[in-house]
Amino acid sequence: MGDNLGPDVSLQDTKAAYILSNVAEVVERVLTFVPTKSLLQIASVCRLWSNCARRVLRTQQQLAWVSACGPSDRHGHVLCKVLAEEVEKVFLLPKTVIAMVDCEARNEDVHCYRRNRAKRSRHSQDTVEDLFPRNCDVMGIAAPGIVLTPTGSSCRPPEEHQEGEAGFALMFPSMEGVDIKPFHFCLNTFLPTDLKEAGLVDNPELRVVLIFFYETYRSRGVQFLNQILVPLAKSTALITGGLVEKVFVPTRYCCSKGGCGVMGLTLSGPKVQAASVLLDQDVVSPKTAEATIRRLKAAKIPEKNTLGFMFACVGRGQNYYNQSNVEADAFRKVFPDVPLFGLFGNGEIGCDRIVKNDYKLFETDSNSLQHEYTTVMTLVHLG
Repeated sequence: MGDNLGPDVSLQDTKAAYILSNVAEVVERVLTFVPTKSLLQIASVCRLWSNCARRVLRTQQQLAWVSACGPSDRHGHVLCKVLAEEVEKVFLLPKTVIAMVDCEARNEDVHCYRRNRAKRSRHSQDTVEDLFPRNCDVMGIAAPGIVLTPTGSSCRPPEEHQEGEAGFALMFPSMEGVDIKPFHFCLNTFLPTDLKEAGLVDNPELRVVLIFFYETYRSRGVQFLNQILVPLAKSTALITGGLVEKVFVPTRYCCSKGGCGVMGLTLSGPKVQAASVLLDQDVVSPKTAEATIRRLKAAKIPEKNTLGFMFACVGRGQNYYNQSNVEADAFRKVFPDVPLFGLFGNGEIGCDRIVKNDYKLFETDSNSLQHEYTTVMTLVHLG
C-alpha cells in the first residue's frame, strides 16, 4: 500500500509547490494565518512571497495587546516574561507601543529574559524596547495601580489591579487615517515652542492627547504641569491621562534622573473619534458608575477597533466602593466588546467631553482638566 501512495503523494507535493510558487491569491490567503514575526522571515523566500507578505502587512489595521498579572521571578516583571513569549504570536507590525506596569517594579526589573538568543549569557536581560522593531516608538509608564483586559479577546472582563504585579502593552500598527506620535518633555529643557513641534497646539487634525506627568511633586512641578495644560485646555482635542510615578521607557530622552516631566501620545487624523466622562465624588455606587459611563453612548462612537481608557485616583477602587472592580465591570456592562486599559494614579486629567459637531473647550482653564478622587473614562475609536 505504501508503494502505491508514493507517486500520488509526490504528484500532490509537486502541485502544491507549483501553486505556492506561482498563485499569489493562494499564497496571500495562507500568509494571513502566519504571525507577523514569522511573516517577515517568510518574505525573504522569494519575490512572490515578499509581495504577498507586504500586502498582508498593510491589511493589519487592528491593534493588539499583551497583559499579565501575578508574581514575578528572577527574570523580571511578570509582564516582561509574558510579553517576550506573546509578542512572537501577534498579527501586526507594531509602530507604537504603550506599556504600563505597577509602580512597585523597579527600573531594573522591567526587563525581558529571552531564551532564544543562544549566544547571549543565560542571565543577560533585554529592555522592553528590544522586543519590538527598531523603528517602533515605545512608551513605558509605572503607576500605583493598573487596569487591563486579559490577553486574547476584547470580550474578556477587564480587571482592576491595585495590589500585586500587573501590566499591559498596547501595540498600534500603522493605520490609514490615523497618525500616532509620541512626545516627551522634561521640565529643565522645556520650551513653549515644543508644544507646536509635537503637534499639541495649532494642529487641526489633532483628535486625542494621552498625557502622563511624572515626578510633579518636585520643585516647580505644579508650574510645569500648568504650563502644559493651559494651552491644551483651549484645544479642540480630547485630553485624557493622569499623574503617574515614573517612566521607564524611553530613558534616553530624559534630561536628568528623577526629573519632572511629561510623556504621551497624540492621535490625529480624520478616522479618530473620542469621548470621555468624569466619574466624580458623587459617583459612589455601581449603579451611579454605570449611569455615568452609559452617557458615553451619546457620542455614538463605533465600537469596532475602539479602546476604553480608565484613569482613576488611587483613592477610588475597592476601598472607595467597598467592593472590587466596580468601574471596570460597569464599563464592560455598557461596552461588552471594547477592551479597557488604564491606571490608578496620583491625579486625573480630563473632563466630561461628549464630542458633538465642533465643540471646543475655550471657556475652560487648566484647572478644569485636573482632578482628584475621580475617574476619567474615555473611548477612542481608530477607524
